Amino acid sequence: MAHRQSAADLEAAPVSEKVCGVCGRRIEWRAAWARDWAAVTTCSAACRRAGVGPADRVLEQRIRKLLAARAASATICPSDVARAVAPDDWRALMEPVRRAARRLVAAGEVDITQGGRIVDPSTAKGPIRIRRHR
Repeated sequence: MAHRQSAADLEAAPVSEKVCGVCGRRIEWRAAWARDWAAVTTCSAACRRAGVGPADRVLEQRIRKLLAARAASATICPSDVARAVAPDDWRALMEPVRRAARRLVAAGEVDITQGGRIVDPSTAKGPIRIRRHR
């Protein structure tokens, strides 16, 4: 049976959106978090365990560096970043690069596009491109 939200749950839902500090996806509000919504920084236990490490910061820096080397309107593919960091084992870095790009979107530094249009990084599926925020 599906859980129905009560009127009190709906009223308690915060107005501001939050983004996970690890994966960069939107954090969906849960009634269980009502007491400590201000302290919620990750979307799941998996993100809480994983955290953001030095390797993740390297990926963010590489995204910035590759975008800086291109025209202001140019885009890069996440595979460009992965190949620049690990030419022989770049496929394993594809999801970490996408997470890094989502964190940079949350910071207002880049946009994620598909077909030339900006997309919601939390719901984007399939091939994406990364460009400087305009």
